[in-house]
Amino acid sequence: MKIHDNRLLALVGDEALNSIDNALQAVQLHQGRGLHEPMQEITHIYFLTSGLSSEIALDPGGQRIEVGCIGLEGLAGIPAILGVDRSPHRSFMETDGSAYRIETSTLLEAAKANAPLMSVLLRWVHVFMIQIAATALADGRYNVEQRTARWLLMAHDRLQGNELPLTHDFLALMLGVRRSSVTNALHMVEGTGAIKATRSLITVRDRDGLERLAGACYGVPEREYLRVLG
Repeated sequence: MKIHDNRLLALVGDEALNSIDNALQAVQLHQGRGLHEPMQEITHIYFLTSGLSSEIALDPGGQRIEVGCIGLEGLAGIPAILGVDRSPHRSFMETDGSAYRIETSTLLEAAKANAPLMSVLLRWVHVFMIQIAATALADGRYNVEQRTARWLLMAHDRLQGNELPLTHDFLALMLGVRRSSVTNALHMVEGTGAIKATRSLITVRDRDGLERLAGACYGVPEREYLRVLG
């Protein structure tokens, strides 16, 4: 694992990296590991280098749905970047992964002293907000098969290789639907030849086919990331 495996850290420049290098701790993150919990202080920021994390909105009654996902393109702990020390959302690892972890206070102090570092962090926050908005649009205006294809594309963007270690239960949480709806949607997507699905593994066979199936509900956040972060 190298620092530049995280795309944000690869963008910030040598001066910024030198200011935080000694504070970055390489950590392994197992599936289910919490990165920050609802209304608890966000003490650390995680720059992911592999794996997939999920931002979950939840209410007091236990209803939950994913509002965004993060991989090696970004960081987890976004509210802290904006000066908010806690959030009603939960962030956790959907798959095994790795990251460079840094204390929130250390990163913010370095960002205040280094404009290029702050610029990269705030541009990432913007892109993640666009992803949240795109998720709301997909949930409200597209069918479950299109949303499934979109989410598989997002996971494929962030996980190395074509094998996605995702269970039906995880997908049901990500899409906010019943497990049976996920099973039916995966069967439909599999019928197009775009994927091969088993109980805990989805293999992408035809990326272009997935993009055709997702249609316009995939691509806006991805293009915005390229536009503002390169």
